[in-house]
Amino acid sequence: MNLIRVPSSQLTRRKFLQVSGISSMGYLLSSCGTPLFSDVASNLSEPLNEKVETLIFNPQKPVPEFSKSDIKPEELLVNSFQGTPIIDQAKFRLIVDGDVNKPLNLSMADIQALPLTSMIIRHVCVEGWAAIVQWGGIRLRELIALAQPKTNVKFAYFKSADGYYESWDIDSVLHPQTLLAYQKNGEPLPSENGAPLRLASPIKLGYKQSKWVTKVTLISDLPAMKGFWEDQGYEWYGGL
Repeated sequence: MNLIRVPSSQLTRRKFLQVSGISSMGYLLSSCGTPLFSDVASNLSEPLNEKVETLIFNPQKPVPEFSKSDIKPEELLVNSFQGTPIIDQAKFRLIVDGDVNKPLNLSMADIQALPLTSMIIRHVCVEGWAAIVQWGGIRLRELIALAQPKTNVKFAYFKSADGYYESWDIDSVLHPQTLLAYQKNGEPLPSENGAPLRLASPIKLGYKQSKWVTKVTLISDLPAMKGFWEDQGYEWYGGL
């Protein structure tokens, strides 16, 4: 096995995932920004990571949440792919298509008429910071149910207004705490945080949680372009 030696002082979480592709699950058990390993195996395969994380992941088990007193708004930093897109929410439409029996084309009024779910969870960024945030929106699994997915669906592919793209396994999509959020800390979601809709979930790293989501496509096979950061070497599963 060939090993790449990386000085621990230089091994940020983002660099760790780029170099190794190793699951972030054990890595994130350490304190924020502190690496667990100085030797990183470079030839471990991503399919193996996905299988291991899938075995560990319980798609129905809720993640413990926090109280309002734990929220520190200033700790949620703003990361953007290429700036904040300008979106007219009055004209905004969310498309849900792909391997479904009933494709959806929804306005924000349509979405906000569906049951609101609120949760206070920790948002973890691969760059080494974390923030406790209250997100409010619709459970993604309730939206998926409206589209009547076909039995062959294994993944969801997300497109955003800024050109960002991402994909998730369907079990994570259907987790009860995976939201398409339009509120942050009890207020309308700000543009810089992904308004009108963004992914929010305690089971995925921040780069998996797309902002400015405009389209959800249910598919049976992953495309060649799996995710913006994943296509540059980051781990695809991105689970916590």
